Amino acid sequence: MHMRATQGEASVDAAARVDALGPRGEYQARHRVVVNDVRGETAVDLGLIPRLFVWRGVSALRKATPLPVEERTRALVEAGRIFANDTLGGLSPDAYQRLVSRVSGMPLYMVRRSTAIIAESAAKAYQTAHCARPQAAAASWTDARTFGGSAVWTRRNDVFGVLASGNTPSVHSLWLEALALGYRVAVRPSQHEPLTPYRLVLALHAAGFRNEDVMLFPTDHAVADTIVDSVDLAIVYGGDAVVEKHRDSRKVQAQGPGRSKILVTRDDWRDRMDMIVESIAGKGATNCINATAVFVDGDADAFAEALAERLAAMPSLPPDHDDALLPVQSLEHARGLESFLLGRAAGTRAVLGGDGIVHDLGDGSAVLRPAVFRVDDANAPQTGTELPFPCVWVAPWSKSDGVAPLRDTLVLTAVTDDRDFVETLLEEPTITNVYLGDTPTTFLEPGIPHDSYLGEFLMRTKAVAR
Repeated sequence: MHMRATQGEASVDAAARVDALGPRGEYQARHRVVVNDVRGETAVDLGLIPRLFVWRGVSALRKATPLPVEERTRALVEAGRIFANDTLGGLSPDAYQRLVSRVSGMPLYMVRRSTAIIAESAAKAYQTAHCARPQAAAASWTDARTFGGSAVWTRRNDVFGVLASGNTPSVHSLWLEALALGYRVAVRPSQHEPLTPYRLVLALHAAGFRNEDVMLFPTDHAVADTIVDSVDLAIVYGGDAVVEKHRDSRKVQAQGPGRSKILVTRDDWRDRMDMIVESIAGKGATNCINATAVFVDGDADAFAEALAERLAAMPSLPPDHDDALLPVQSLEHARGLESFLLGRAAGTRAVLGGDGIVHDLGDGSAVLRPAVFRVDDANAPQTGTELPFPCVWVAPWSKSDGVAPLRDTLVLTAVTDDRDFVETLLEEPTITNVYLGDTPTTFLEPGIPHDSYLGEFLMRTKAVAR
């Protein structure tokens, strides 16, 4: 379609249009921005709403009563089917997936997998949401268990806000549980990848959810804070600054960098290399559950060389190529990441990527190739550096180093037979998830908690006696 850009005088041809979805359906905002793909070509014409639209939208969400539980459960199942199979917003599933790949730089295979993940998560949203329900609590006050006195699991409040990230489409699989629990939901898409939440909200509306059940609020960063201020509870994705900003808030659950890690004792890594490569480079290598550091109790140099050999064999392809495995960004952005990486790696030994990680595709975009750096100390600060491509810091570790280097970790995969140390890892408050043996850090399925269950944040128990 042809339109005039409001930011600048040049007219642009947009491949897709994304508008707000509010109380009265689609709203075409005057303030529009162009979202380019990784080659710098126009991909999406995105309308950004003002504060007044947010206030009115949240007011409508607050006034609505949730659909009956059976109705919203059926609608979620149907929405998952529609999302994965139907044409929405003028895009077929294949066209949507290829456009997301070009815009985000995520390999096409992972966009396709994320489509399936979102569809499955929608179908199972009611069951997975209730994984967080305490065993002693009933789902409804009419449950037979409430005779004589028991507890009922209820919402903490009514309106839930989502300030989403754009690093992976599958981030939108989680907030579906809020809908399943009866929350009305406002989603603010990332400007880096607004296509997935737009498609998902369209699917939810087509499946039976009303405008006043779930809305899409594309905004700039300033108005995004208005969403958080207006709703009852919110989940916000971002970097360390976002986590620090909301650290003491009971209203906001902040999702920041994962800094996921692997611990390998003795020489067990020789039989675990497939798992380790998947942890580092799987799922497009842009997730908070991708491993950032590997701690080796044994020959760390031999491990680093073997790992580098495996990662170096990954092909450099455009993101929408069927065989692409590595993330792609604009050449300018890729050069910036490369410069940051090489500066951060000062004082370490480059095993792979020391001469740079940018593979110029010649069309304005570049593949972010893997990097492996060897640090000399388990407590080296580089091991906490997380980047949106396969970049891993290999560190020596021994039992005398203890748990300290492994702290502040979303997922830790531990290859060890030391049961006492596994107990220590499970008891460490700053390690969110512990996987053992051949389980990659990227393992995540519906019903498995990510950063605890979302229901733990959204719900509470009330005593009921009758």
